[in-house]
Amino acid sequence: MMDIRAIRTNADYEWALKEVEQYFDKVPASGTPEADRFDVLSVLIEKYEAGQFEIANADPVEVLEFAMESMGKTQAELGHLITRSRATEIMKRKRKLTLEMIRIISGAWHIPVAALIAPYKTQTGSARLDATTPQHEGRRLQVA
Repeated sequence: MMDIRAIRTNADYEWALKEVEQYFDKVPASGTPEADRFDVLSVLIEKYEAGQFEIANADPVEVLEFAMESMGKTQAELGHLITRSRATEIMKRKRKLTLEMIRIISGAWHIPVAALIAPYKTQTGSARLDATTPQHEGRRLQVA
């Protein structure tokens, strides 16, 4: 029997994240109970994140500000992920997030990629995507 439960609280969410982490190092074989468990937990996590991290009309800098405040993180901790100078430039809107930065932040802080890829204005006033960030139809980025 699979040990799976609904994700209703942050504690449930943290439990589920720890449970799926084990499958990142050793991917379960398709069709096995472990693969089914991974799939179900992944769907539950995605559903919970969609409800918890939905920030209407927020740009990525606002998302990072909200995430740091709600998770008790600091700009210095962001700097440990993407370098201190880059964190400062991002938060002061002097530089755009790159795809690599988005992947790192999303993975470390469990922020959905979709919340970090929206175009936003920098101090120059530009709302276009960073030149290093791929652009796709409708400005949707699909990360495998």
